Amino acid sequence: MKSYRSFATCCVALLVVGSGLAGCQQLEAPATTPADVPAQAQAHTVASDTLLDTARQLFQPIPATVDKVRDQPLTEARVALGQSLFFDPRLSGSQTISCNSCHNLGTAGADNVVTSTGHGGQKGPRNSPTVYNSMFNAAQFWDGRAPDLKEQAKGPVQNPIEMNNTIERVHATLTSMPGYVEAFQAAFPGDKQPVSFENMAVAIEAFEATLNTPGSRFDDFLEGKGSLNEQERKGLSLFIDTGCVACHSGVNVGGQAYFAFGAVKRPASSVLPTSDKGRAAVTKDAADDFVFRAAPLRNVALTAPYFHSGQVWDLDDAIRVMAESQLGATLPEADVQAIAAFLRTLNGKAPQVTQPLLPASTSHTPRPL
Repeated sequence: MKSYRSFATCCVALLVVGSGLAGCQQLEAPATTPADVPAQAQAHTVASDTLLDTARQLFQPIPATVDKVRDQPLTEARVALGQSLFFDPRLSGSQTISCNSCHNLGTAGADNVVTSTGHGGQKGPRNSPTVYNSMFNAAQFWDGRAPDLKEQAKGPVQNPIEMNNTIERVHATLTSMPGYVEAFQAAFPGDKQPVSFENMAVAIEAFEATLNTPGSRFDDFLEGKGSLNEQERKGLSLFIDTGCVACHSGVNVGGQAYFAFGAVKRPASSVLPTSDKGRAAVTKDAADDFVFRAAPLRNVALTAPYFHSGQVWDLDDAIRVMAESQLGATLPEADVQAIAAFLRTLNGKAPQVTQPLLPASTSHTPRPL
């Protein structure tokens, strides 16, 4: 059985997402009794309850805290080490590019450009997905080639276009600094050789597993702690009724399966370049041409430009592209705006992260390439 489904029932798949760095307003409904509510309003309340019940079957809130990843506990020492590694440009060959360069925690966990700039000014082939809430994805990267965040962390470090480093140089860099040696020993106390490329990836994964954005207005709605306005409710209804949930559901509102982009009508070649075959490059199966992981939509309003190509800058335009390419439909403008309004309620509250002081280089630290 193929690992993807048709996009024919999806309207906003493959949007790149990011994290919400702005605070979310909680809206409380005033207490009323049935006698206080006109008949028309009572009917609306019943309909709203039905919408909420349906939404709760399709989506789950981002948890307030996460204490483990891949059944491994997130210890304070491991998370702290991962935080340092995430911000350390010395993991790159040039010693100028860090994980935060392309997944900037100050700009919604992405870099808000078409494609990231890597080693020697080279441009990556795809738009950088946000790091926020990434632990809830079934796999990492647009083509799903990494099964988890640990394996994802290893890729860019060794990619010649991105960080252009090697396992050997990374190990030499980390062991050259007493501060890192001590940090690895604290984070991996049972290991005979705690400083390793593998443990580097495990530590980065531990830190990234804490980069979640709970407390969105949509989460408050799901938990019965807040409400959505009329336009947002309409957008949620459209999102469900038009079939967007076929690709975007669950805790991350997507990120769980693979789908063909352009199921009904191929978008412009700038949006879907013919040179990027998507998941087919991983599976070596022509049937997977232009198949990509459906992007999670948490905080999507904050991470333009959109799609793996990064060629669409406006959220409304991205919705129109998906309606045409996946449904073969032109949505009324009011529907586009309503869906966009709903998507903005997915903006969550990002954790407060301070850039750490990093261990000092020594005379044994490899020099930049």
